[in-house]
Amino acid sequence: MNVLHNVICSSRLWSRRVERDLVPWGIGSLDLGDDVLEVGPGFGATTAVLVRRLGKLDALELDAEYCRRLRDRLGATVTVTQGDATEMPYGDGQFSAVLCFTTLHHVPSRALQDKVLAEAARVLRPDGVFAGTDSVGTGIGFKLIHLGDTLVPIDPGELPDRLLAAGFDDPRVERSNGSFRFRGRKRG
Repeated sequence: MNVLHNVICSSRLWSRRVERDLVPWGIGSLDLGDDVLEVGPGFGATTAVLVRRLGKLDALELDAEYCRRLRDRLGATVTVTQGDATEMPYGDGQFSAVLCFTTLHHVPSRALQDKVLAEAARVLRPDGVFAGTDSVGTGIGFKLIHLGDTLVPIDPGELPDRLLAAGFDDPRVERSNGSFRFRGRKRG
């Protein structure tokens, strides 16, 4: 991420928005089960909210520095693994839920995004839930904070078919104010 994006994502304003709006809207009252993985937590604003709700959490993050910060900030409540979401270093059916907040647009191609979706399905137990949020990515402000960053926006209208192709049933995508939330259940 570029400097501006780093400043925003590490700010108290973003943390408050994540706690007040993003995570509650993204997962609502979903039953996440007892073994949850968050993919691409970055600075960990969502991770901090999730671990307060769940008590423990696994996190998969590509960037080594973000991994170090997550471990320092959240300690033993979060098991942080450095790794690539297109080749998750976990066994088949390991998790009851996989969550992904404002991360998919950072994956550098549509084909790699589809690999992330397929990997989420692979590491989920049957009937496990995959859920999260992302930005539509059409606003000028959103594009400006991504100058020099990877930005491959997800078309929310196409996401249900992509989730079906990845191995999820009952895919749902809802838009609101330049963002969308998504949900699907791994085929049993």
